[in-house]
Amino acid sequence: MLAWVLVMGVYTGAQNFMAGGGTFIIFPVLLLLGIDPVTASMTSAMGLFPNQISSAHVSRPLAMGLGQISLKILLVVSLVGGCLGSLLLVVTPSSFFSRLVPWLVLFATAIFAWGSLARPSPVMATGTEDSGPSRGAQRRLVLAQFLIAIYGGYFAAGIGFLMLAALTVSGQPPRAAIATKNVLVVVITSASFVIFALAARVVWPVVIALAVGALGGSFLGVWMIQRIPDHWLKIYVVMLGSGLSVWLFLR
Repeated sequence: MLAWVLVMGVYTGAQNFMAGGGTFIIFPVLLLLGIDPVTASMTSAMGLFPNQISSAHVSRPLAMGLGQISLKILLVVSLVGGCLGSLLLVVTPSSFFSRLVPWLVLFATAIFAWGSLARPSPVMATGTEDSGPSRGAQRRLVLAQFLIAIYGGYFAAGIGFLMLAALTVSGQPPRAAIATKNVLVVVITSASFVIFALAARVVWPVVIALAVGALGGSFLGVWMIQRIPDHWLKIYVVMLGSGLSVWLFLR
């Protein structure tokens, strides 16, 4: 089982590096190995955490806030929301989460499809706008980030695209939005890491095997990204998420 998780971790790490959507790959693998959905969600989140740390480290120089909303404010909001979502998952019965998972995967797949395949708006494409963000836009960003962080702490799939959409619509240039998203993701998952570690429901051997595989997958992703068209990778993830949604509804 650990050897299989290690191999799939390499694939997941490469997928995350190239196009995102790695949770769609490893989560059903853990379910097929007989791990209950709550434990599988916690274990996959913790196993992918090292990958997210490296992405945040690279992205930190470009990360920024929005108008009067500093990056520190967004970090605090993400940390609080991530903690709430993680605590909610800890107290969620496995039977209830099993019924909820198909809807969460379907929602995350729709977000991935929209964020990956939709044509960017002129503001997103150019990274410019006619005027600075309004106060209303700044307040909406804080609220959106708080809700996304709660969702991310509860079920991590798709949060990157939710954040990217919220940041770009609010007025951040695309490059800054991607960097800010990477930093905020690791804040949310760091809260989850601590809470899940204390919950005594994580399968630690699987976490370690997944973490090692995913880190190795990052290097594989560097090699593959130059050879596989990004568009086909995104289509593949959407198809995978759609198939997984159907399977989860029927199982």
